Amino acid sequence: MSTETDNKHWDIFCAVVDNYGDIGVTWRLAKQLAHEYELKIKLWVDDLHSFSHILPELDPSLTSQQFCGVDILRWSSPLDITFDPGSVIIEAFACELPLEVTESLIALKKDTKATPPLWLNLEYLSAEAWVDGCHALPSLQKSGLKKFFFFPGFTDKTGGLICEKSLFTEREQWQATPKNKLALFEHLGLQGIDKDDQCISVFSYETEALAALCELWQHAQKKVHLLIPKGRSLHSLSHLLPIQYELIQPGQRYEYKQLTIHILPMTDQQGFDKLLWSCDVNIVRGEDSFLRAQWAARPFIWHIYPQEDDYHLVKLEAFMQVYCDNLAPKIAEYWSALNLAFNQGAQNRVKTQWQHLDSVNRPLLQHAREWPVNALNDADLASRLVQFVKNS
Repeated sequence: MSTETDNKHWDIFCAVVDNYGDIGVTWRLAKQLAHEYELKIKLWVDDLHSFSHILPELDPSLTSQQFCGVDILRWSSPLDITFDPGSVIIEAFACELPLEVTESLIALKKDTKATPPLWLNLEYLSAEAWVDGCHALPSLQKSGLKKFFFFPGFTDKTGGLICEKSLFTEREQWQATPKNKLALFEHLGLQGIDKDDQCISVFSYETEALAALCELWQHAQKKVHLLIPKGRSLHSLSHLLPIQYELIQPGQRYEYKQLTIHILPMTDQQGFDKLLWSCDVNIVRGEDSFLRAQWAARPFIWHIYPQEDDYHLVKLEAFMQVYCDNLAPKIAEYWSALNLAFNQGAQNRVKTQWQHLDSVNRPLLQHAREWPVNALNDADLASRLVQFVKNS
């Protein structure tokens, strides 16, 4: 599908803050705009090394390269590459544009024959009610330029949620064939998993709640496989591991009665989606993996990025209210209490709430299957973004 906006390219700027969250969102958006809307996208990234963890083919030493139809440019200071204004500039998550770029915009503003690019600030995803009133508002800069705030969100008054048009079909086809998950686990070097075992993926921040759940899972009725990469989550379990953290390698596994901890290799975004589709429960963090866990149509725990004065718990509460809107009260109570206990690192409470959730696993799974279509609300972020540009 082409658009009236594709005669000039779009620039997307991303400053990597949380290793995989910021770049994860912007990379997905860039690919989708290029693939589904045939837009020419230039993605500027300040940390190509972190980017290469989710795009292994990327060479961090290059200033310019192309993948999936997207030009990936190194954002250095000063810029290695001359900035050529297109029709749209997106600064992801309030990153500050390079001086050369703002100077270029100001020069275009002063030129009566020129039209500066539409300047958008792509904000973080939030389910808080105030987002509805702030989405798409302009902000007049000292230079006289206008910047618009584009808020992803869960209502039709927001910018929507990132979701590729074919994603749900691909996921349904994957989950319809149980052998797919076993083939994926084998591909990832994970051994000893039977089709009826419970599989839980973990991509969280450090928390004592995870260690508490591991104690519980050791005495589960059936085998539990914890699939976890080296990183912040695994640091929470260092006391359980029989070797030094530095010696741990992907593919290794450690057994504790009914619980087996598997060390995952890093994977690209497509591989991460398939991992989420293949597990019974996903424990995720940040924004990108949080949304992909919802699209996986499986129960999940969201470990939200901690903020000062526990403001992250306000954001968590706002999302839980949205997610539980049409969920049976008792199930909503159990699921919300589990998420809250995990985020607060409450060891005893998180074990109690997990056991409660075990008793309502089937209806919670049904809710997780229905949620993606309801949450998408007829339009994804990319389509709303393209429409906003057309209307501006």
